[in-house]
Amino acid sequence: MMGVGKSSIGKRLAARLNVPFADADDEIERAAGLSISEIFEKFGEGYFRDGERRVIARLVEGAPKIIATGGGAFVNADTRALILERAISIWLDADVKVLADRVGRRSHRPLLKDKDPVEVLTELGKIRNPLYAAANIHIRSDTSPHMRTVENIVKALAQ
Repeated sequence: MMGVGKSSIGKRLAARLNVPFADADDEIERAAGLSISEIFEKFGEGYFRDGERRVIARLVEGAPKIIATGGGAFVNADTRALILERAISIWLDADVKVLADRVGRRSHRPLLKDKDPVEVLTELGKIRNPLYAAANIHIRSDTSPHMRTVENIVKALAQ
């Protein structure tokens, strides 16, 4: 889910495991030459999700790495199947109020444009959380330091 800390925790996890880090949203923006917001505005969410799936398919190939996907990537059935087949998936889960506080600090989220973050995140959670539950590993993300979440992930990966 947006605001859960996929990129910041992902970077720390990659450093901890001494593997590369890739942010799927950054890769999509680089490939399209547009920001995520611009892609949504010009072409719509369906177009974005198709490009997202192709970028993630490319990222899961090759040497092991930590990949932060956008919050909606795992919702797409084809992308979810790809990730579950070729990677270890981790669901970072946080309370809506924590997420709303985090996303309220920045204004680049197309799904939140001119909307109440708590309402949007609550509705997205109803749809997405049952799908996120298919992830291999479920980790709570809260207000504690990100390195605590990283250590929880490392412990889960070792099991």
